Amino acid sequence: MHVAPIADDYRGPYRRGDAQAGAKYAGHVGEILERVRDEGRGVAAYIAETLPSVGGQIVFPPNYLAEVYRRVRAAGAVCIADEVQVGFGRLGTHFWGFETQGVVPDIVVLGKPIGNAFPLSAVITTPEIAASFANGMEFFSTFGGNPVACAAGLAVLDVLRDEGLQERALRVGKYWMTELKKLQDCHRLVGDVRGSGLFLGIDLVRDRETREPATEEADYVVNRLRECGILGGTDGPHHNVIKLRPPLVFSELDADLFVTTLESILQEDAAQA
Repeated sequence: MHVAPIADDYRGPYRRGDAQAGAKYAGHVGEILERVRDEGRGVAAYIAETLPSVGGQIVFPPNYLAEVYRRVRAAGAVCIADEVQVGFGRLGTHFWGFETQGVVPDIVVLGKPIGNAFPLSAVITTPEIAASFANGMEFFSTFGGNPVACAAGLAVLDVLRDEGLQERALRVGKYWMTELKKLQDCHRLVGDVRGSGLFLGIDLVRDRETREPATEEADYVVNRLRECGILGGTDGPHHNVIKLRPPLVFSELDADLFVTTLESILQEDAAQA
């Protein structure tokens, strides 16, 4: 397994505003592919969340995945998109995260949201890759494709369409982002607010110039949110990014409650400092 540097345009070496940031980050994937080739070996696949959540609610810079996929396929490998957390319209602008990067994966993996808490997952691939399993190799799953799971998944798709939840995620997410940006203007602890639709992250920092992660402060904030009746969590390598990924029925009133509560907690933290 080879790990490429995450294409983080806030904290990484290539920052927002650099039009070539995506291509530069993709270059590191190219370096891995070249090193493996020079060692006389091949690569099977490249896999990434199309917007890394555990990595800190990261939004890849434009053209990153397009350039990565081009390099990976040229090396004879397949491209896998993890859409577990960002698929099904959560981003608002697109139904799938990979669409925001203008790419089409060879394999897409889906998880929990497909069943709205019903245990369900899925793998989607090309006819060519699917046919490659018809070679005598046995694949077996006692839970594969049972009718109850399929009914749950179809019901989720019906609700997403009939209740316009993708459009709702876009509308509410834009409003929420605007209100969070106002907090960023008033509180230096808030270094960055990023994301799309109802997939947002608040990057807390101790210094906006050095972008030193405010890990302890983030822990304080999420625990105070919990005490106020709002469940949140932290993510990212430094656990300083407050992860916002609510149900798609989240409303503007819910956003207002969150922002008001967060503002009061930030004032507490500032007073303690």
